[in-house]
Amino acid sequence: MVLELLQDARLREADQALCRKRMFMKNYASHRKVCVAIVVEVFGKNVVYSGMCIVLEQLTGQQPVFSKARYTVRSFGIRRNEKIAVHCTVRGAKAEEILERGLKVREYELRKENFSGTGNFGFGIQEHIDLGIKYDPSIGIYGLDFYVVLGRPG
Repeated sequence: MVLELLQDARLREADQALCRKRMFMKNYASHRKVCVAIVVEVFGKNVVYSGMCIVLEQLTGQQPVFSKARYTVRSFGIRRNEKIAVHCTVRGAKAEEILERGLKVREYELRKENFSGTGNFGFGIQEHIDLGIKYDPSIGIYGLDFYVVLGRPG
């Protein structure tokens, strides 16, 4: 009888430890996706997007997508439906690798202003060659913006 009670107590302790571990894993936040974007600096007719697309393809291994302006902003010279950026959304192990490379360039330091109210964060780098992409004079140098969306399992 005493032996059975001791075994029950041990099982309950093991169950409690397992429940605590599961609760901890649910509270653990990780990245859901990483969005990498290159924004056009000069707006107008003579903008070449091919260099930006090549840089993002080399970095992510995916086909980038164009972002268009939602409305006209005359002071910036932006017209509605004009292409203003090129971006890629990456998930999984590739996203983790890209995020690691980006944070390494920033020396793993982010300011308080980089974080949103929901805990997501974003940061930028000045030159894409800092990420280990080989410089090509025909493409030039572009800056990149990283946006990281965090989430919890469940």
